[in-house]
Amino acid sequence: MDGETKCNDTSSPFCDEESSGPLAVIIIPSLLALSTVLVVALIFCSLHKNKPRGQRTAAHSANSITLNNDLSSLENCTKHLKCTFGSGSLLNCLHCCVLTGQQRVCVTAASVSTPKMQAALYHWEIPKECVLEGVEFWQTGRYGPICKGLLKNRDGAASAVVVKSLRDGPDRPEAKEFMDWVLFHAKVCKHENVVQMLYCQTTRFPMYLVLEAYDPGNLLHFLWTLRNNLITADLSQNFSERSVFLLAKQVAAGLDYLMSEHRLVHGDVAARNILIGPGLSARVSGLGVAFGGRKTDSAVKNRTTQVPLKWQAPERIIMQLSIDRSDVWSFGILLYELITLGSPPYPELEPLSVLPKLQGSYRMKRPENCGGSLYDLMKYCWMWSFKDRPAFSAIIKLLESSVHLADTKAICVPDAIDVFDYNTKAGLL
Repeated sequence: MDGETKCNDTSSPFCDEESSGPLAVIIIPSLLALSTVLVVALIFCSLHKNKPRGQRTAAHSANSITLNNDLSSLENCTKHLKCTFGSGSLLNCLHCCVLTGQQRVCVTAASVSTPKMQAALYHWEIPKECVLEGVEFWQTGRYGPICKGLLKNRDGAASAVVVKSLRDGPDRPEAKEFMDWVLFHAKVCKHENVVQMLYCQTTRFPMYLVLEAYDPGNLLHFLWTLRNNLITADLSQNFSERSVFLLAKQVAAGLDYLMSEHRLVHGDVAARNILIGPGLSARVSGLGVAFGGRKTDSAVKNRTTQVPLKWQAPERIIMQLSIDRSDVWSFGILLYELITLGSPPYPELEPLSVLPKLQGSYRMKRPENCGGSLYDLMKYCWMWSFKDRPAFSAIIKLLESSVHLADTKAICVPDAIDVFDYNTKAGLL
């Protein structure tokens, strides 16, 4: 009994401590080691996460600045989403803001313009204080909708305008050409007898060109209304042969300017491409063929062939040769339109039969109400060889020297115009 004492009383604390001693020696160090590993792992994870978090915080700060700037741009851009043309516009205004990732970016027209273009058009950009109101769709043009409306200036004064717009955004293949088209007007429209460019919008979308609208407007339609006495005496100003001389001189001056200053052939001289305004003032418009004539590709040739045959000079029909004296031939046709109050040329001939007749020395007969000096000028313009035709500078002098011979009696053409019949005889269908 005095050698070894066995503890059978399990309730004794001394007995429990003694019996669990070996187990505690194993468990306690293991727990301590595991805790150490967990603490080290947590510290490592914390350090690992703090670095990208710091980077994300810095990036977030930078992005917040960028986003604020973008939202500021968005606010300005959204103002333009309410189409500058006004609430009555039928144009499909393009959204100039797009969503990229988590940021909104304001798209500009820089992708289709060059710094040189932007500098040239800087002074033509429409001011913020100018507003286009009451814009209504008129017709479809080569690049998009053509509309009519009112331009209200900063002083509240409003003037009639024509708005030619690009139908879509910078991804359209015509976008770059439209910019060239606007720049073309900015360079060319600087003469009192050429259609006037007022403003443009090329730094953002929708892109458009603002041209002055003349009243009554289209010369051909004006001549047709004179036939039916739909215009008051004040507006018609007793339209006579002398009026024809005065109008023709202005058109010749505009065409002479295009050639002498810009080496441009209009290519589509006709009453439908002349604007008539107050006091029988005239301006040359319809510059699409002149714009395309600067290039030599097949697309341009196809475009110039769209000019009706009855207005084309023989060299254009045969050889597609378009020179200033080709415009002179068409100017002779315009004189015929003026004196007949908008009759189609060669009314008795089919379009395809005109050239063979011209080759046989056929020319239109002298119209009623047409004096000898005016008819002589027509025939002078219709000389077969373009070298024998007068230049526009000479035509201006001829008109000035013979205007006193023109009759001052109002031109009377009793037959009303049927538009479908006109288009058929003129070869416009």
